[in-house]
Amino acid sequence: MTTRTPNELLRALVVESAWTYEALAKAVRAVAAECGSSVQTNKSNVDHWIAGAVPRGDTGRYLAVALSRRLGRLLTLADLGLPDTGGEADSDTIGISLDRDPLDALLPMWRHELDRRRFLTTSAYSVAAAALPLSHIREIAARTEAARTGHVVGMAEVDAVRDMIRAFSEMDERHGGQHGRSALVTYLRDDVAPLCRARFRTDEARQQMLSAASRGVHLLGWKSYDAGQQGLAQRYYLQSYALAAESEVVGQDGFVMRTMAMQGLKLHRPEHCQSLAETGLERAKGRVDAQTEALFRVVHAHTLAKTGKRRRALAEAELARDLLVGAPGDETTFWALTWGPPAASVYSRTAKVYETLGDHRSAAEQYALAATARPSQTYARIVALDLVAGAEMHLKRGGIEQACATWHQAMDHMDGVRSVRTRKAVGRIRGDLSRFRARGLRCAIDLDARARDFLAAS
Repeated sequence: MTTRTPNELLRALVVESAWTYEALAKAVRAVAAECGSSVQTNKSNVDHWIAGAVPRGDTGRYLAVALSRRLGRLLTLADLGLPDTGGEADSDTIGISLDRDPLDALLPMWRHELDRRRFLTTSAYSVAAAALPLSHIREIAARTEAARTGHVVGMAEVDAVRDMIRAFSEMDERHGGQHGRSALVTYLRDDVAPLCRARFRTDEARQQMLSAASRGVHLLGWKSYDAGQQGLAQRYYLQSYALAAESEVVGQDGFVMRTMAMQGLKLHRPEHCQSLAETGLERAKGRVDAQTEALFRVVHAHTLAKTGKRRRALAEAELARDLLVGAPGDETTFWALTWGPPAASVYSRTAKVYETLGDHRSAAEQYALAATARPSQTYARIVALDLVAGAEMHLKRGGIEQACATWHQAMDHMDGVRSVRTRKAVGRIRGDLSRFRARGLRCAIDLDARARDFLAAS
């Protein structure tokens, strides 16, 4: 009979967490659900692990995330006294640090993506990692003194990279995050990464190339987010932040912090969202154009609303809209156009502020403004999602007919879009319609049939 060696490292962490075995098992199940998986972990499993058994499959990683969240620091499988069953000793920390060259962190991530490794695409959102940019605000030394080749990079190469990333971004918005993802990974790895490590004609060319690379990695994070892969999205955002910080382009590192705050709000992980939004705003305020500053302020307003600061939230959202009106002709920088026209992003985020505060009428109005402020052919996915959100606001106010009409408008924009988020949105439509369908309401029956056919076809 084989005698197991008790796992004292894990035992000590569980004691430190002050969780019962049942509470820890519940937390592990919750993390697994976030990653699109289902585990049957119970208190007996926890007891077996502490006695020396090794969790099966990805359960050990879910356990590490659960304890990391509880204890407020990043824990690896090794910290838990567990082996890495995924085949690479450091796979649980790939892309989740800011203490080295971001390209060195990105290369193994891209290898995992192209090899279709499961771990990174099923990794969980880390509360500990969300705080990393807050302690990383410092000057970063240039790492480009030595060139791999004799090629000297100038602004012509920067412009070419920007044009290609714009093309990938437009494809993403028009057709969804699952289109062109492998092609973007390959382009960044094979073309952009070597350019970032080349010799540059000027410091400006170096800064703008790193900035463009940051924008491309940010887009990969957004594609992962759209696919429901929140842990992977967070890792890409961290490395996008690192590239932006290294570029020293004013405001861009703060813009990525803004994105990280938005992700945390969406996932109901508010621990660092307000600090991220405030720090990002402070790094951009008065140093970027008015429309870009409006983008920072409206996300800050959302974090204020989430923390119950109603008056401050509404004042900040109003200031964001005033900035749009005061400087409509300002030229917005390349990296701030991630989601299209700044006005549309401000309207959409303002709607979330009102929604958080329970003002569903105002939220519906702002979602409608957002949907009309973007070219619908170029931004089909986000227009559809804003319309879905607006319909949900109409429903909360008791307007089922208006909600159905708006949902139909949303689905008009979904053809050809491959997006986990749009599929989930249509699933929510069917759930919201169920009680009206049961009453025989014609508009609900017709819309539900359309939603059912959409899900079957996609």
